Amino acid sequence: MKEKINKIIRYVLSAAFAGLLLWFSFRDVEWDEFLAVLKECRWGYVVLSMFAGAFAFWLRAIRWRRLLLPIDDGITAITTFNGVNIGNISNFIFPRIGEFIRCGVVTRRSAPVDPSEPEHKKASYDKVLGTVVLERSWELLVMLLLLAVVVVGGFKRFGGFFVEKIWVPMTQKFDFSLWWIVAVLVLGAAVALYAFWRYRNTNRFCAGIWKVVKGVLQGFSSCFRMEKKWLFFAYTAFIWLTYWLMAASTVWSAPFLSDLDLIDALFLSLVGGIGFAVPVPGGIGAFHFVISTALSVIYGVPVELGIVYATLSHTSQAVTQIFFGAVSYAYEALKK
Repeated sequence: MKEKINKIIRYVLSAAFAGLLLWFSFRDVEWDEFLAVLKECRWGYVVLSMFAGAFAFWLRAIRWRRLLLPIDDGITAITTFNGVNIGNISNFIFPRIGEFIRCGVVTRRSAPVDPSEPEHKKASYDKVLGTVVLERSWELLVMLLLLAVVVVGGFKRFGGFFVEKIWVPMTQKFDFSLWWIVAVLVLGAAVALYAFWRYRNTNRFCAGIWKVVKGVLQGFSSCFRMEKKWLFFAYTAFIWLTYWLMAASTVWSAPFLSDLDLIDALFLSLVGGIGFAVPVPGGIGAFHFVISTALSVIYGVPVELGIVYATLSHTSQAVTQIFFGAVSYAYEALKK
């Protein structure tokens, strides 16, 4: 009961934060002008962005399957596709819960190790979670690398945004270097991990945590055991190309952003990723705030027009995620 109450409180706080960011983003919008600008957009490009988003779901699914094959070679692409889609739609209910729910979808469809014990799956939940950790780690790594390349390559254009809007506000909140916080967190994690390992045979709580950690490590290591490793990296490259196409299509749909090029579209895609990283349901509010701020600070685009672009981008992808998530959920619910 207490756990349910805590979950409700976390969700209410997360939703309230999303609402606050949404209000802050839209507070000065003139709705008549907003709708007029929206009508001038080229909707064919918006549809292209939605198709690119759907294709990205499929690419993520088959890349994820590559990681799962060493664990259970019977996992199908449709199962991982449904898992990705159901996870996406779940994030609109509670932030980040989709990563755990899609693990459950795969585990449910996994074959048992022994037919006489159907509850023990080849792709156990903790092992599947390990592959998700690996997948999301690669996503974060690629995003940071691309962001570094774009910012360093065009620092005069993009660097000021991060220095002025992200790094300076963070450093002003602390009287010491942020690197000390990173060092303390890393040291704390190392000490906790050693304690779980040290007392795994004498303490039930530590044994449970270590079992999960062990499963996560096994899932993470599956990257190095899979055949044709180059396919994983090829899929990752194609996924980011589709993300780039999604952003570029949305830029092309907005006549007021005609001065922006493909590099600008890539930058907006990466900044949007930061917005989605904020723990609010579906990135609502945070995405709009970050994108409109970036357009205003770097390109001098009025906030009202920046909100139009953010709304086009977020809503089109949200509709795509909800549609495919609903279809996948119905498929999994009806399948024996």
